[in-house]
Amino acid sequence: MAGLGVVEVSDATFDQEVLRSEQPVLVDFWAVWCGPCKAIAPIVDGVAAAYAGKLKVAKVNVDENGATPSRYGVRGIPTLLFFKGGKVADQVVGYVPQNVIEEKIQRMLA
Repeated sequence: MAGLGVVEVSDATFDQEVLRSEQPVLVDFWAVWCGPCKAIAPIVDGVAAAYAGKLKVAKVNVDENGATPSRYGVRGIPTLLFFKGGKVADQVVGYVPQNVIEEKIQRMLA
């Protein structure tokens, strides 16, 4: 379900794609059956396009990858984790409007 400019990440590729990324990373933890995940997906895709080159955007399907969500204490979806320098810099749980996500990105990129 990844849009243009969005990387599908698994438990196996998470460290390489997210923790070792040169750029800050927004990770969307989602599932196919999750309504709010479907609602926030176009926002996440839009952010990936708007911040291309400045921010990496990744998605983790929690049904196919259980280790990474539990490692970061993800209990509800959608959960957006913002990583900078391999560490969690911020997070959003549940559906939020685009401006909330963009404010957090701006803060992280500042």
